[in-house]
Amino acid sequence: MAGEARTERRGPRAARLPATITAWLRREADAARRSAHRALQAPGPERDAAAQALKAALAAFLAWAVTAWWWEAPMALMAPWAAVVLVQSTVYRSLHSAGLQLAVVTTGTLLAAGAAALTGSIVAALLIALPPATLIGRYARLGEQAAYAPTTVLFVLAYGSYSAAEIGHRLLETLVGAVIGIAVNALVLPPVHARELRHVLGALPDRTADLLAAMSGTVREGYGPVDAGGWYDRALALRRLVGRLEQARRWADESVRLNPGHRLRRPGPAGSGGSVEQDARWSAVAEQGVRITAVLAEAAEDRPGFAPLPAQVRLPLADFLRGTAELARLASPDAGLGLAEHRVRAARAERLAGGAQRQMFRVLAQQYEAATPAVGELVAATQRLLRALTEGGAPCLPHQHTPGRSTPGPAGPVVRQEDCP
Repeated sequence: MAGEARTERRGPRAARLPATITAWLRREADAARRSAHRALQAPGPERDAAAQALKAALAAFLAWAVTAWWWEAPMALMAPWAAVVLVQSTVYRSLHSAGLQLAVVTTGTLLAAGAAALTGSIVAALLIALPPATLIGRYARLGEQAAYAPTTVLFVLAYGSYSAAEIGHRLLETLVGAVIGIAVNALVLPPVHARELRHVLGALPDRTADLLAAMSGTVREGYGPVDAGGWYDRALALRRLVGRLEQARRWADESVRLNPGHRLRRPGPAGSGGSVEQDARWSAVAEQGVRITAVLAEAAEDRPGFAPLPAQVRLPLADFLRGTAELARLASPDAGLGLAEHRVRAARAERLAGGAQRQMFRVLAQQYEAATPAVGELVAATQRLLRALTEGGAPCLPHQHTPGRSTPGPAGPVVRQEDCP
């Protein structure tokens, strides 16, 4: 009876399996179609991936043409194989991977040839050469190229090509394929990865300003745990965005190293893409945002030790948040303000935020015994936030592409990084 029951239960699941597979295939086909449409419509990751795939195919074809058709090499497979894997996402990575690949292929070839010469048996040579080659394949410092050590051993021994002349041909063809792969990657649409950096630099000021502005109005009227929890979640998302900024900065810097074509490209909307110092200031802004929202969330909890903020603190805090929201908004690359208007608005916002911060400090100093612990934490965090938004010209992110100190526009000269005090 139990076996019959299990058979009955398996029956409906087996009947549903084809429909499940069909639905999965349909979703995957729809996703592929959307990706292809995006690649054709506008620049983006999909178009970048398509370009790299076409470049890899071109590199393999050229490597095969040189070694198999023109040179008539006995092991022409090695050249297109090396060319395909060396069309990397950056020119620097292609060069770096080429050195690692040549070292790994040479090591695997010598291991296989030495084991075969020592034993005279392919089976025994496999038993001797594969363990150290597999260990090399797991060496993290070699990255993806480490996996070619055991595969090279298998290629050499499976084809019985381990004489001195055959080893020389194998290494020379690998070198030819590497040179062709690097040349194609460097000379045919050399990749420059600045799009993600520009996107994050544009999103950080806007999301920071939106969060601070949303907090300002609610803090003034009074807020609850639900409000504070939502702010805290948004502040954590801002911190994660800063993490993306650091990664995008490293990726963009790598993509222009040893790249012969990046200076020929037209710069994107973020101009130079800011600087590492600005990245550090945005990191400080996000960190203080997390601290302020955490303090507000704790003060909103209805339990002993977490007294609500007094009105004499909430009102200046609302003004502070409004002023810093304006400072963050002015940091956006899309602000598009004239130089005079930008300076006037930045000075006004800084005066508002600075005056409110000093008022909170006076409340803490004059009513120290009655002030809640949250007030002291707020005073420290708001002071650091204001410093991060005003020191070093953080609100003056460049948003023009042309060189020079300023560019005339409909609203007058547009703010340049050099104009920041």
